[in-house]
Amino acid sequence: MSTPPLFVVDALPAGDRAVLDGPEGRHAATVKRLRPGETVQLADGRGGLMWAVVAAAGRDTVELTVTGRTQLDPPTPRVLVAQALVKGDRGELAVELATEAGVDGILPWRAARCVARWEEGPRGDKALARWRSTAREAAKQARRAWHPVVEEPVTTAALARRVTDVDMALVLHESATDRLTDLGAELSELSGLSGAAEVLLVVGPEGGITDEEVAALTAAGARPVRLGPEVLRASTAATVGLGALGVLTGRWG
Repeated sequence: MSTPPLFVVDALPAGDRAVLDGPEGRHAATVKRLRPGETVQLADGRGGLMWAVVAAAGRDTVELTVTGRTQLDPPTPRVLVAQALVKGDRGELAVELATEAGVDGILPWRAARCVARWEEGPRGDKALARWRSTAREAAKQARRAWHPVVEEPVTTAALARRVTDVDMALVLHESATDRLTDLGAELSELSGLSGAAEVLLVVGPEGGITDEEVAALTAAGARPVRLGPEVLRASTAATVGLGALGVLTGRWG
């Protein structure tokens, strides 16, 4: 049996009746072609999840009868990905895959060797909007109750400052001597902390992270690690890293 389709709303409706309208209502009525009796899920992207049954379907609205609701705790530890800017649609692919793999936050990183620059102004704003839209749609596809936040782009200096704020920061680097799996015990301990622990995973651009960037990040407390013998592309490295962290931290337990 397939999982009921999920639709994203700004806030979950109160009461036992609800109307799904706007773009989501139009998608439910005209694309999904939902009919009375079918089950759907609504999420607010902040852990709120609601189940409902279609009572009636119009041209671009769907009337619902609420059957249940819950508030899910956020995953722990929280995993952020500093994703170096990638040219073209491979950047959006990186965001899509990382979202499906469970990332909790994405920091677009203006690394030195990035071909894409995202300069200040309309073009940079448009690129950021595409990443945010991609994360939203991927979260829906993955039936996620918690949606990742795509933050404003950061420089290397700003990323180094962010390293000092998290519980563990890892820089994926093919020349690192330590393997991510070597940190299993430390990562497992983060899952047991009473507060909301955070892990920051840094992914460089296609041209690689410069020695100066590695030095700046390690000086702030980050640790270079490698995933395995293969060199992954910038658009897929975060997803593989998130899968490993999901197992090592118990997030997938």
